[in-house]
Amino acid sequence: MKLHEKYYELLNIQEELINRKNVKSDFYNGIYSRWCNPVLTRDHIPLSWRYDLNPESNPFFQERLAVNAVFNAGAIKFNGKYCLAARVEGADRKSFFAIAQSDNGIDGFRFGDYPIIIQDIDENETNVYDLRLTQHEDGWIYGVFCSEKSACSKNLSDAVASAGIIRTKNLKDWERLPNLVTLNSPQQRNVCLFPEFVDGKYAFFTRPMDDFIDTGSGGGIGFGLAKDINFAVISEERITSKRKYHTITEAKNGAGAVPIKTAKGWLNIAHGVRNTAAGLRYVIYVFVTDLLEPWKVIAEPSGYLIAPFGSERLGDVSNVVFTNGAIADENGNLFIYYASSDTRLHVATTTIERMLDYAFSTPADALRSNLCVKQRCDLIASNLEFLASVN
Repeated sequence: MKLHEKYYELLNIQEELINRKNVKSDFYNGIYSRWCNPVLTRDHIPLSWRYDLNPESNPFFQERLAVNAVFNAGAIKFNGKYCLAARVEGADRKSFFAIAQSDNGIDGFRFGDYPIIIQDIDENETNVYDLRLTQHEDGWIYGVFCSEKSACSKNLSDAVASAGIIRTKNLKDWERLPNLVTLNSPQQRNVCLFPEFVDGKYAFFTRPMDDFIDTGSGGGIGFGLAKDINFAVISEERITSKRKYHTITEAKNGAGAVPIKTAKGWLNIAHGVRNTAAGLRYVIYVFVTDLLEPWKVIAEPSGYLIAPFGSERLGDVSNVVFTNGAIADENGNLFIYYASSDTRLHVATTTIERMLDYAFSTPADALRSNLCVKQRCDLIASNLEFLASVN
C-alpha cells in the first residue's frame, strides 16, 4: 500500500525547514545576538505525530491531532547535543513535552520518535507545561514543570497550579516524583531546581502565588530548600528578586532558565511582567545572586534583557517573550532559548563574560524618573568628556 502523495510533499517541506541554516540578525546591543529563524515551530513536529499515515483510515490525508504551537523549552547539553524539552501545545489546548536535538544549538533541531511520557499520578491533573531541565550533582537530570488542574469552582477558568517533578538519566525514560509542597504558598508556577546542593539540601527558586493568575501577596521570586527530592517539601521561602512598582516586574516575575554558576555568582535569566493598556507584557531580565547564599541578589541591571521584537510580538499571546532554558558551554558560550508570543521558539547567543559585564556594569533601576534621567545625563556627560579627550 502506498503512502498518500501529500505525505512526501509535506516531508520534503519539513526537511527543508529543519536543514535551513540560521543566520544572525542585524539587531545589535553588544550583549547578545538574535538569530533570524526560530529554532522550533509547529512545522518541526513529525508528520507521524499529526497525521494518520494509513490511506485506508485517512483517505483524504487529514490532520487528526493538530499542533498549535511549540514554545517554552527547558535546555541542557547531553552527549554532545543541544537538547530542548519543548512545550508542544495541541489544537485541543493540552500541552506535553518533547525532546528536540541539534548539533550546534542554533539550527537543525529535530524531534525524536515520541514525546516524553509522564506517569499519571493525579487523575485531576489536566495540563502540564514549561519544563525546566536541571543536570544535578546527584547524578540525575530533573525536570520541574507546572502541573495544572481545575479549581472546581463555578468559573471554569479557575485553576490550581503546582510544581511537578520528573527525573531521568537518558532523556528517554522518566520517573515521576510527588509534586513539590510549599507550606506557605497555596500555588506554585515557574519553579526551577538549582544544579547543586545548598547546605546539603535541594535548592529551588519558587514563585509564591495566592491564586492561578495573580501573585497577590507574592513579593517576587522565592528561594527554598528541601531535604528530600523524593518527597520535596519547602517550609520557608525567602524572596530574592523582588517585584517593584512601575518596573518590568510590577505585575509579577518568575524564574526562567536554571541558574548558571559563574565565578562571580549565580547568573539568573528570569521573566518580568507588567500591565499595559493592551494587556500583560512579558520580558526577560537578569540578576545575579551570591554563590554561597544564592537567595541574596548582588547585581540586577535595570530594565529588560530581551523584549518582543518585530514579528516576535505577534502570536497566540502577543507581546510576550519567555525563557525556561539556557545552555552554557564549557568555552563560555551561552545559548538562551526564548519563546515569542506563546507560539515559537528562538535562540539568542552570547557569552558568560558579556552577561556578567552587563549584569555588574549596567546601573540598577533608580525607580524614579528624576533619578533615571540623572543616570542618563551622567552617561552623556561622561561620553562628551571622553569624546573631547580623543578629538
